[in-house]
Amino acid sequence: MIYEDIIVGSAHDFGAHTFARDEIKRFATLYDPQYFHTDEDAATASMLGGLCASGWHTASVMIGLLSRYFHREIERARIEGRPSAPLGPSPGFDDLKWIRPVFPDDTIRFTGKIVGKRESRSRPEWGLVSIETSGTNQKGEAVFSFTGHVFVARGIAARSA
Repeated sequence: MIYEDIIVGSAHDFGAHTFARDEIKRFATLYDPQYFHTDEDAATASMLGGLCASGWHTASVMIGLLSRYFHREIERARIEGRPSAPLGPSPGFDDLKWIRPVFPDDTIRFTGKIVGKRESRSRPEWGLVSIETSGTNQKGEAVFSFTGHVFVARGIAARSA
């Protein structure tokens, strides 16, 4: 897979993850030790109504699923004999939203839509792709969204790699 293969408007299913109670507490203890992520009794009395995953935990799970998805796509292209090249780094994201809490045993499905792409002005061997990503729980409710940007090698880079 290379920059030229990516189609604006295409939809991608990155996969789903079920957030376990112990996993929520373990992540929060290490990286976001706020009481509504670590203490069930205090969380129940909070405005969130119960123990819930850190937004950063939700984002970390999403980036893991997204990365593995695109690595599989790159490998598939390679096996099929099409040009393939690794994804580059991300220069950032826009509009990060934690829309509603992710509670223990919630299963979140993460999907993305390619909303834009452009050739890099400073690095002609790369293009920049924008992906609108969202997470939806098992009830069909949106819980997470953001627009990420990632560098993707153009065909000229794949040919020289």
